[in-house]
Amino acid sequence: MTGTIANPVVAGSRVLTGFSRGAVVSLLDAIETALVVARRDGRVLLVNARARKSLGIELSEYSETNLFTELLQTDAAQVFREIESGKHELRLEVARGDEKFFASVQWIPEPDWVVAQFVRQDEQQRPDPATQITVQELLQEREITYRNLLAAYLKLQEVNRQKTVFLASAAHELKTPLAVIKGYYDLMLAGSLGKLSDKQRDILEESKESCERLVRLVSMFLNYSALESGKLVLQLRENDLRDCLDEVAKRWSEAFQRKGVKLEASFDPSIPNFRFDYQKVQQAAANLLDNALKHTPSGGTVTLHAGPHFWERRVSEVSPIQERRRFRLPRPNSVEVSVADTGPGIPAEHHQEIFEDFVRVDRNTTGMGLGLAIAKRLIQAHRGKIWVEDGQAGGSKFTFLLPMDQS
Repeated sequence: MTGTIANPVVAGSRVLTGFSRGAVVSLLDAIETALVVARRDGRVLLVNARARKSLGIELSEYSETNLFTELLQTDAAQVFREIESGKHELRLEVARGDEKFFASVQWIPEPDWVVAQFVRQDEQQRPDPATQITVQELLQEREITYRNLLAAYLKLQEVNRQKTVFLASAAHELKTPLAVIKGYYDLMLAGSLGKLSDKQRDILEESKESCERLVRLVSMFLNYSALESGKLVLQLRENDLRDCLDEVAKRWSEAFQRKGVKLEASFDPSIPNFRFDYQKVQQAAANLLDNALKHTPSGGTVTLHAGPHFWERRVSEVSPIQERRRFRLPRPNSVEVSVADTGPGIPAEHHQEIFEDFVRVDRNTTGMGLGLAIAKRLIQAHRGKIWVEDGQAGGSKFTFLLPMDQS
C-alpha cells in the first residue's frame, strides 16, 4: 500500500530533547514508501530503508547526496516556483538507472525541509474500489498522526532552543570571573605577589589547570550555542594553513608536556594558500587535539599532519569511473588534516555517533561531548568532510578535508 505521507517528523543529524536520532530513523524505516528528507539547499538529511534499497543510496554517502540534482534530476528553483505558485505537492517522473519512479515532493515551511517520496512506476497500482474508502481513511489517520508528531517535535525544539539560550547566558556570565581568576593564578605563579614554596606552587598549578579546563568548557558551550542558533558566519580569506595549524600545536604543547604525551606536527610545504576561516579551522583542529589528549595515556604520542589531497567529490552528472579518472585534476583540490593518537581507540560501532551532540563514548573522561560535534559543523560549513578511523599504530585517527576552491 502506498500513499502520500504528510509532514514526517525528522530530526536531521542532531539528538533532540524527546526524540533520539535512532528513534526517528526507526520511525521512518517503518514506512513502506521510499522517503527522502532534505534541507532547502537539497542536502539530504535522512533516507529511510526503503529509499536506500530502491534508489541505491549507500548509508555512508547519503549526506553528500543532493535531492534536486541527483535524485529528482531537476532545478531547486523550479521546484520552489511550482510550490510557491500554490501547489501543495509537486509530482515528477524521474529515472534512477534502469528504474523509473513517480516522485511526490512537499515542502515543510517551519523547519524549511523538503520531503520526497518515490514509487516505482511498475508498483503504482490503481486502488480497488472496494477498499478505496478504507485506504483513504487509513491515510488520513496516518496524516493526522504525523501532524501531531510534528507539532510535538516543533514544541520540543522551541523548548530546547530556550534552554540553549539560557545556558549560553549563564556560560557568558561565568566567562569574565573565570578570566580574572586565571589572571590571579598567573600573577602568583610568576612571583609578582611574593615568593612561593614548592607546595604552594604545586597547588596553584593544579588549580590553574582546573580553571583552564573550566574556561575551555565555557568557551565550548558558547561556541555550540552560536552554532545552534544559526549565527555561524565564515570569514573566508587567503590564509596559510601551515601557520594556522602550527599556532594551534604551539598553543597546546604545554598541556601535552604536563601530561607526558608527545605531540608531533608535520605540514607538507607544498600546501598553497587558499581561502578559509583562520579561527574556525584552528578551533576545529584544537578540538581534535583536545580529544586526542584526553584519550592518550602518559608516554603516548599524538600526531598532527596536513598535506595536499585530491578529493574526487560527487557531482550531479555522474560519469563512469573511467571517464572521471581520465579527466582528473592535475593537482590536488583540497587539504587533508589528520590527528592520530595512540590511545585505546573507538569501537567501530561508535564511529558515526561520536560526532553527535553531547555524545561521550568514554564516560570516565571530562567534557560535555561537544568538541567533535562542533568540529564537524565547522568543517561542513567549509564544504568539507570529517571522519574517524582506526589508527595504523592503534588508537584513533580523525581526518578532515578542506576544499581549496572556497567561494
